[in-house]
Amino acid sequence: NRTAKDEPDLSAWPSGAARFIEPMRAKLVSALPEGGEWRYEIKLDGYRVLAVKNAGRVSLLSRHDNALNDRFPAVAEACGALDDDTVLDGEVVALDEQGRPSFTLLQNSRGGRQPIVYYVFDLPIFRGHDLLGARLDERRRLLEQYVMPGLSDPVRLSATVDATPAELIRAAREQHLEGLVAKRGSSIYEPGQRSGAWVKFRTAEGQELVIGGYLPGPHVFGALLAGYYDGDRLLFIGKIKNGFTPALRRKVAERFKGLGATRCPFANLPEPKNARRGKALTAEVMKECCWLKPELVAQIEFTDWTAANHLRHSRFVAFRDDVDPREVHHEVPAAP
Repeated sequence: NRTAKDEPDLSAWPSGAARFIEPMRAKLVSALPEGGEWRYEIKLDGYRVLAVKNAGRVSLLSRHDNALNDRFPAVAEACGALDDDTVLDGEVVALDEQGRPSFTLLQNSRGGRQPIVYYVFDLPIFRGHDLLGARLDERRRLLEQYVMPGLSDPVRLSATVDATPAELIRAAREQHLEGLVAKRGSSIYEPGQRSGAWVKFRTAEGQELVIGGYLPGPHVFGALLAGYYDGDRLLFIGKIKNGFTPALRRKVAERFKGLGATRCPFANLPEPKNARRGKALTAEVMKECCWLKPELVAQIEFTDWTAANHLRHSRFVAFRDDVDPREVHHEVPAAP
């Protein structure tokens, strides 16, 4: 039984109802920052999810406030043990046979046998108290001491890792992890912001891109036509030909249904004949293209960007149904 000594003193924090909060974002950086003020975590490759417990009911919400209870019922059930008026922030992932997060497995997890885990890393609201203005170190202390002991699988704590950035990057690459996240221990929770108090470092190049059409080929298409938004303009940056098995190609093609368009959605087409190696999307080649409404977002891996702002050795990973196409921009790593 709990005693008064076991209970946290929350009197310093204002009242706050359990509700949807737009998750705080991490800024992409070219190198992990160093120093004692930074806390390091593994970058989890899954769906960002808020668990909101209010009036005895748990709501799992995506970063765009979409309900996910039906998608992850075991997570919702486990979060039923939360105190009322509490909000958790974390990532739902599917684990592969080596225990590594795999977004591809998560995409195909409906009715599958892959272990689904909710890794929790923050506590914006606790027992009706608003902790947005509290230090990350304090939110983590409350999370670790008073929340996680009452929860069980598939809900787990996203642990902080004590090592140097160089050691962490080497280990992440050896284990084929997506990357790492660093957070200032003094950081407050800034809903929807990418202030730089939280940063992310990728161990391999990649980003989300919007699919605006395809070139016909075997099993419906031969290459996806992808780009990103620059303001209101969707810019074409490359053809995605690799990463597809015949079965995956058919699954991808199923997503085209109802999205056919008569006009090209890319603002920077046609290209001149010498625009790129291989087949440039000239006015003549564009006659072969099948256009789509720009509503599909895909995770794409590649080796690097060329000087002409094209992708080198690109590969399709999975669709990102949790990402708004209008939020897809060219991600340029900043100095930490």
